Formats: sequence, C-alpha cells, structure tokens
Amino acid sequence: MKLAVRRSWFVVLVTISATLSSWAPGLPLIAAADPDGKVDAVFAKYTSTTPGCTVGVATDGKPVLARGYGMADLEHDVRIAPESIFEAGSVSKQFTAAAVLLLAREGKLSIDDPVRKYVPEVPDYGMPLTIRHMLTHTSGLRDWGSVAGIGGWPRTSRAYTHAHVLEIVSRQRALNFTPGTHWSYSNTGFNLAAIIVSRVSGQSFADFTRDRLFTPLGMTRTSWRDDFTRIVKGRTIAYAERDGVYRTLMPFENVYGNGGLLTTVGDLLKWNENFSAPVVGDAAFVEEQQRPGKFSDGRPHLYAFGLYARTYKGVREVSHSGSTAGYRAFLTRYPDQRVSVAVLCNVATANATQLAHQVADVYLGDRLKAEPRTAPSSAQLAEAAGLYRSTLTGEAIAIGAERNVLGSRTWTFDARGAAATDEHGQIETYERVERAKPTAQDLQAYSGVYENEEAETTLRAAVAGGKLVAKRRPDTTIALTPLYSDAFSGTLGTIIFRRDTTGKVTALSVVEDRVWDLRFTKR
Repeated sequence: MKLAVRRSWFVVLVTISATLSSWAPGLPLIAAADPDGKVDAVFAKYTSTTPGCTVGVATDGKPVLARGYGMADLEHDVRIAPESIFEAGSVSKQFTAAAVLLLAREGKLSIDDPVRKYVPEVPDYGMPLTIRHMLTHTSGLRDWGSVAGIGGWPRTSRAYTHAHVLEIVSRQRALNFTPGTHWSYSNTGFNLAAIIVSRVSGQSFADFTRDRLFTPLGMTRTSWRDDFTRIVKGRTIAYAERDGVYRTLMPFENVYGNGGLLTTVGDLLKWNENFSAPVVGDAAFVEEQQRPGKFSDGRPHLYAFGLYARTYKGVREVSHSGSTAGYRAFLTRYPDQRVSVAVLCNVATANATQLAHQVADVYLGDRLKAEPRTAPSSAQLAEAAGLYRSTLTGEAIAIGAERNVLGSRTWTFDARGAAATDEHGQIETYERVERAKPTAQDLQAYSGVYENEEAETTLRAAVAGGKLVAKRRPDTTIALTPLYSDAFSGTLGTIIFRRDTTGKVTALSVVEDRVWDLRFTKR
C-alpha cells in the first residue's frame, strides 16, 4: 500500500502549475502532492474574503506539500502564501525545552536543579520545585496569565514583559499542588525556563535559540516576538470573528518561551525532521526530549519536554497545539510512518488540530485504525444526570442527558458520585451535590469586600435585584450563578465562599483550570 500511495503523489505533480500563484519569486517550489485534491477540500472555507491557514507536509524526510489558503492581511488584500509567517502559540514550548536540554548536555545546568538556583524571584514554597517539573507541567506553578486575568488584566489587554511575569510569580503564596504529584498546564514554567536559558548562557534567549537551533537547521524565517513593535516582513495579521465580522486580534506583549515563536510551516517541518535525522543534538538528545514524563510516584503521563506523546488512530503521534490571540497552530509527527504535518492559521475560529489531523488522514491512509468510541450513551447520561463537585478543586460540573460536558476523559459513576480519568492517568473524584437555591436573604451573608495581594485586586460581593454579583474596579460586574452550597459560577471561574468554625463567611476562593485556589480575604 505504501508504494501505491507514493505513486499517486508523483501522478498529481502534473497539477503543480495551479500552486505557482502562492509562491513568491525566488523561493524554492515544494512539490504540491495532494492526493485527489483532498487537502484543498479541508481548507475550502478559507477564501479571498477570510483569514486562513498554511499547511505543510513532509514524508520520509522530504517536504511534499506547502500551501496557503485565505488572506494574510484583509486591510491590504495580501494573500496567505506557503512562506507566510504566523505565530505558533504553545508549539513554541518544545524549542524552549530544547534550549534547556542543550545547556544540560553541556553541564551548565541540570534539569533536576531547583528553579530558585537560577530564578531566586520564585518564592520558597518549602518543597522541591525543579526545572523538570516546569518543563513537564508538573510544577504546580499558577499560570501567571490566569492570575493576571483574575486581577482584571488578561493577556492581550496589557503589554506584558518578563519583568511582569517575575513580579506576578514573586507574589504567589502557594502552588496549585505539591510539585510532581499532579499535571496542570502552566505557561509560567516555560517563561521561567526562557529566563534561565538567558541567565545561564549569557545570551539573550532569542540569540541563543537562533545560534543553536534555528541557524543550524536552516530555519531562516523563524524568530521570537520579543519586541512586538518590530517589523516582521511577511507576517500575517491575526483576527477574531463574530457574526461574520473580522477584527484584528494581535498579541502585543514581550513575553515568550511559552509562546511567541514567529515561523512558517516550512521551518517547522525542518524542525520536525531533526527528531529523525538530528543536526541539533544527537539521537540521545532527541530521544530525551520526546520521552514521556513521570509523576513523583513513578506513574507515567503523556507530556515530554514541550511535547505530547500520544496515539492518533492507532499510530504514535508526537505533537503540540498552540494559540495566542487570533493565531492557531498545530505541529505533529508520526515517527513510525515518518510523516509530519504543520498547520498555521491567523483566525481564532480555526481548529488547527482538527485541520492537521484531516490532512494527516490523507497521507497516512489505511495505516490508521478506527478509534473506539468511549462517549457515554444518552441513557447513561440520563442516569448520571445531576450536579457534581470535584473533591480536589471544588469545581462543579453539570451532567445531563441532552448535553455531554464530559470532555475526553473516561468517566465512571456510582451512587455516591463519579470519577474521571484524564489522558495522563490522573483520577479526579466528584461527589454528587444538590444545586443551591439561596434566597436574597441567604445571599446577604456573602456581601462584603474581599482582597487578594497575589492578583493585586479587590472583589466586592453584593446583592442586586435579588442576585449575587461581584464587582471589580473600574467597572466590571460579574454575575454569580448558584452552584452548590457556598459555590457560584461566573466569568472568573468557580467562586467558593469560605466560612470559619462559627459559620461566618471570612473569605472566597477563585478556582480555575490553571489556578486552583486563589484566596481572597474578607475585609
């Protein structure tokens, strides 16, 4: 079957002239192998009136497809070309991890060194917190962007720098969990890793990665958004779409390492090939970066160093997605079949992961297997319907027969509650709870002023029109919807009011996916 697939690629080369308009003069042309036009069909919705995407594919170490769809700049009628530059979001994390691993190979640091050895601005939490923890999302560090958002200044609302990151991190009095015991995605660890690279190497992070990663691999169109005001020739503009209207949504922050990589699909394919035929590092180096991590008790999880090690339709997949402002990205590699796919998009509604998988389906063909369906049936959902509270974080989830909110986790139910197992093997237990129906008088107990120095903000809880709201300066009012006793939902996440032994409300907690318990004290 492999021979037949390869033969079809050569046959479709006769249609190569159709792609010439996508290429700038003087650039090398990549063979436009698109079996039966299936890749074009995947991106058919992106036209001369919309933003869009680029896609690149490599097989057996050689690029076989690079195409652009849609517009790079709607104001100036610039089309997306295969060599257009996009921001890659969290696809960037693997490059940060690789930079740290290079320094480790040279003996300039150890990935098991304590973070505070290089970044003393990080508070001493009285427990080991290592570089390895940060690079595998097992650090427990609160995501600085989530903390800033709770404070009223989410990312894309301020021109953040690494100085801001360090300041926010230095104020945090607690971790989400003991390092090494859980997995929780945190951009903070990768920003700190970029800072470590600079402090240890004596170079700027941008210079170090250019000299040690990009230049050796010929990634000539790749750099970092370390100065968002810098002119970048060929960069696409990012957009958000609502009701058919597009508006620009660009990142304007000088924060990188977690994201911020400016690149092309062609350069990303060169990077992916380094894992098969190393130019940067050697076989041991690339193997280490792809090796899935472990929790402190030895349990494995699926995150390596800036990379996910999963399976897709029965084949091994090493990948990462990314999103920053209006940019979306996905870079994936199927090492056993030696197929790579890169997708970069400049509109927030694009699902780059799904698009890349559709392209991968074309090139992997019958080497893929149907994945078993694990979603519960409507009857199972109806039997389990109700409100549940996480015993770990206090977050609530409502389960009903008409709305499947269970996500990709595997769920089991019994008379007492439920348990959810995620892709990392973590088991989170939930208990059944009754939905609260507080009266206006009940709500008065929550009224008051709540302060938090870690997010540098104050929340004022008040009853308005018989409902509870939280007000934050200067003019934000957050409606709070009752969940279970003392718990509410709102745009901040889950709000849980805390009582002392006498039953008096003395504090509240904001609980989000990346910030598990940001505690506000009642004045």
